[in-house]
Amino acid sequence: MSTIRHNLLLGLLLLLAPLSTIAKPAAPQCKTVPGSPDWPSQETWARLNESTGGQLLQPTPPGAVCHPGQASYNADECRRVQTGWSTYEFHGEDPVSADWNQWNNDSCLPVPDFPCSSRGYPVFVINATTPEHVKLGVDFAREHNIRLIVKSSGHDFLGRSTAANSLSIWLHHMQWIKPVDTFRPKNCDVTIDHAVTVGGGTQMFSIYQATDKLNRTVVGGGAKTVSVGGFLTGGGHGLLAPRYGLGADNVLEMQVVTPNGEIVTANECQNTDLFWAMRGGGGSTFGVLTSVTIKTYPTPSITHVEFSVLTLDTENPALFAMIAYFLSQFPSLADAGLSGYAFFFQAIPNGGQSNLGGITMTAILQDTNTTFAEQLFAPIFSHIDTTWPGIFYPAFKTTPYPTFLEWYKVNYDNSAAGTNSLTGSRLLGEPSLTGNLTLTAEVFKAFANVEAPVGGMGTAYLVSGKGVHNAVPRGGGNSVLPAWRKAYVHATLVTASAFGVGFSPLNRTSRADAMKRINLALDPMRKLAPDSGAYANEATPEEPDWQNQFWGSNYQRLAQIKRRVDPTDVFWCHPCVGNEGWQEVEDSNGGSLCRV
Repeated sequence: MSTIRHNLLLGLLLLLAPLSTIAKPAAPQCKTVPGSPDWPSQETWARLNESTGGQLLQPTPPGAVCHPGQASYNADECRRVQTGWSTYEFHGEDPVSADWNQWNNDSCLPVPDFPCSSRGYPVFVINATTPEHVKLGVDFAREHNIRLIVKSSGHDFLGRSTAANSLSIWLHHMQWIKPVDTFRPKNCDVTIDHAVTVGGGTQMFSIYQATDKLNRTVVGGGAKTVSVGGFLTGGGHGLLAPRYGLGADNVLEMQVVTPNGEIVTANECQNTDLFWAMRGGGGSTFGVLTSVTIKTYPTPSITHVEFSVLTLDTENPALFAMIAYFLSQFPSLADAGLSGYAFFFQAIPNGGQSNLGGITMTAILQDTNTTFAEQLFAPIFSHIDTTWPGIFYPAFKTTPYPTFLEWYKVNYDNSAAGTNSLTGSRLLGEPSLTGNLTLTAEVFKAFANVEAPVGGMGTAYLVSGKGVHNAVPRGGGNSVLPAWRKAYVHATLVTASAFGVGFSPLNRTSRADAMKRINLALDPMRKLAPDSGAYANEATPEEPDWQNQFWGSNYQRLAQIKRRVDPTDVFWCHPCVGNEGWQEVEDSNGGSLCRV
């Protein structure tokens, strides 16, 4: 056979062959990292910077100013960094820092005796102030196979807002607020009274301040620096949620930059699958939220309730029986309008002389009728006094506030950042709280003693109720974990020194021990509420069967949407929808993201 005929026949066979039998270029096995042949050149990065109008940053780790061997060393600046390190605000205002040290691999803490390098941080950052900046970053990461990160405030208990060898899109300066008296979602023939449209990096305190001027408010988070992106895409609980629904239930419209670089509007009339997924399916997964419109409500007057039931007899078996009884009252308290944050403990030091055990709570009722608050708690305290006489010492106080903002300015979350800690959580419905109080007492004792023998603490956040159970999100629903629709309590692990269980920096053994203790505390809680789940924004990243525990029956649809909108995994984080095809690999590069 002549060469010409052979080539013609071969070409014909190739044309007739199924496409699946033709060899395709192999997909890259890992995201590219600095130093690899396909990492963009300096000239390429310079062109990206030019296209963004000079918004491309290459930051040094903020802790480097404390290390004499680093080019940015500055003793005066070091003192400022060390002072600010424990605050949410410091990390939110830095383009690469995260609120908890381990998410940057402890690679440059503001401690001169520790090592310092940039290997735990993004390499470049786009300081995005417009959706077009975000689009340029998404397109660049996709085209050059670079790991892409989205950071707003860095207030992420699961560390999704930072990663080594990545390009980060920083939304911190996309903060703007526009109240809307009557809102019409794009391409919809409906109008909705009273809303607010905000930029994708806008923080809760700013929204509370702006809406308060109109005598209104929103369902938002407890810390000032929590921003709308991670809060709303993860579900979003707060003290107004038991009445008005979760944050995600109140989203009316979103502007999103998709993985393919489109700037789209998602609402109940268009891009409906994306609208469903982005309200509860998690951040850094389906796209970048550049603006969002949220329902507002008349700001309520507030009765602030503080109570404690304490004992010095911390080894008394009645301690957790009392705590279990008090928690069994939470569903009826929530139905009566109460929401709040309860803390329970067995061995909290009391002035160095003894330990205290018991339960304490800060809560709100949405009125200023202090008599009602007293009537609500009177039978509970009476039962404790009658059942366990002489053991417990109740204390009760109420304070009225004219608006939610006035209450918030005094009672916002100001716990410490800049630590090494991991947490865990569980959602609890009425059967788990009221069914078997003996079992509940045992479970919460294990939960509170996660830091034994030094003593520990647990929480029971009363942040769900009728408003969450009966929520009717626009468009017929959203992707929030269905367990929220029956839960009353979001129980989390905390300690006296950190939100979660602390461990030593740069110490694998200490971190592994912390994770072991978290699971020892969570396992009984999972058995107490086996058909429930955990709130994905405040959970352990090592939650077993996290797909079901964080999203339940919604996970399959979420994964299908993820595959459709992001087939090449431009966005990846853990634990996040559709991430099963990749894993983080420790290597000499400081960490790579590679296909499984």
